[in-house]
Amino acid sequence: MKLPDKKPYIGISACVAGLNVRFDKGHKKSDFCMTHLAPFVEYQTYCPEVAIGLPTPRPTIRQVQLEDGIHVSRPDGNGDVTQSLTEYGQNIAQQIDHLSGFIFCQKSPSCGMERVKVYQADGKGSMPSGIGLFAKQIMAMNPNLPCEENGRLCDPALRENFMIRVFTYRHWQDMVNSGLTKHKLIQFHSERKYLLMSHHLISYKETGQLLAKADISLQEMAQQYIRLLMAGLKHVSTHKSHTNTLQHLQGYFKKVLTKEQKQELSSHITHFREGLVPLVVPLTLINHYLKEFPQQYLATQVYLSPYPKELKLRYI
Repeated sequence: MKLPDKKPYIGISACVAGLNVRFDKGHKKSDFCMTHLAPFVEYQTYCPEVAIGLPTPRPTIRQVQLEDGIHVSRPDGNGDVTQSLTEYGQNIAQQIDHLSGFIFCQKSPSCGMERVKVYQADGKGSMPSGIGLFAKQIMAMNPNLPCEENGRLCDPALRENFMIRVFTYRHWQDMVNSGLTKHKLIQFHSERKYLLMSHHLISYKETGQLLAKADISLQEMAQQYIRLLMAGLKHVSTHKSHTNTLQHLQGYFKKVLTKEQKQELSSHITHFREGLVPLVVPLTLINHYLKEFPQQYLATQVYLSPYPKELKLRYI
């Protein structure tokens, strides 16, 4: 499958990109983001705290539960920046239609996606139940946008899942920008059927049912489709779901492979299911057979190569 002609644009917390914008004039540079992923994307950095006028270095701020809701201020209660952070987030959220993903800084009172500490008004205790005020606006106003935190990207499964969503969303943006038609929408879905199957079987069925409807406008269908697709891809693939998908792909070769070849492919799929080999092993053999025995429909499947192979995310 051909990758996007242009690199995906990804929003990223400035500290995660290595900029010295934290309260202590430090950073939270991500090696994966800035070393491994950087050659394949374009970053757009954001530091909401600096953007609203806070200096570097600066006193720390944190989320505090008050009677009228969660506020963000210094530990002593002064310097409330709740409204400023919220308004900045709302403003930026309306300007990022060009982004294909966003990487936030975990645990930040402005950028954390989840599990941000929320302190009691007296400062004596905290619960990891908050969402950064900036991140909250970005996600709420762009529900289809792939979002992740720098810490979660250390998990190989979550890292691959995010990359799949980013490159899928970039393809979607390119397709829509080229002029949406029913034919293009059907083709887009057709190329991603097995990718979606490997993530969430229910979403796989729901998208197919949606595209079969005749009593819905193209724009409404497209809006529902991308919502279902991105929600389905957010489910992290498992060995079981991958195995089911691999077995479907195996079926395309049942009439052309020898008995020994069929046994070899089945063995690789079984070994993957049992955790003995990484996903790249059965996929490499399937791609080999695809070259030897061309299958036009199978060759279009994004599942076989959903992001640049140089990222090597299927070797684990």
